[in-house]
Amino acid sequence: MADDDLPPAMPQRGDPAWVEPALTPEAMTRRVGKTPVFFGPPLAKLTEGGRHTMEISGRLNRTAERYLALMQHHGLQLSEPERQCIAHVCGIGFMSPLEITELGLEVRLTPFECEGLDKPTLAAKLEAASFADLLAVVESLGF
Repeated sequence: MADDDLPPAMPQRGDPAWVEPALTPEAMTRRVGKTPVFFGPPLAKLTEGGRHTMEISGRLNRTAERYLALMQHHGLQLSEPERQCIAHVCGIGFMSPLEITELGLEVRLTPFECEGLDKPTLAAKLEAASFADLLAVVESLGF
């Protein structure tokens, strides 16, 4: 076997490119590195009082981990027509927390119609849902 056919050597402990071995297949796919991030008002408030990069990074990663767990454990069972209706309502783009809490009202007011959609039932389902469930729905639709 020629040297060109050998896989590249993995970085060893002490090498700046070395990453501690992950324990799970999901963790093995993690992207590790520095990424420039714009700190708008929500991130600035979240990291307020952070004294150094590791403390701020830790707070961001902890919050992201909890957010992902929240998304995994919340949401609503929706039919495809219901998902289409909510996607239409969310089609404006960014959904503020206030807009998310008003999804039921928006469904009642939207002119959107499609086969199999029962808007009063969907609106009632959304109005009875927790904010975490509504947030998970909006996030699952990509808004």
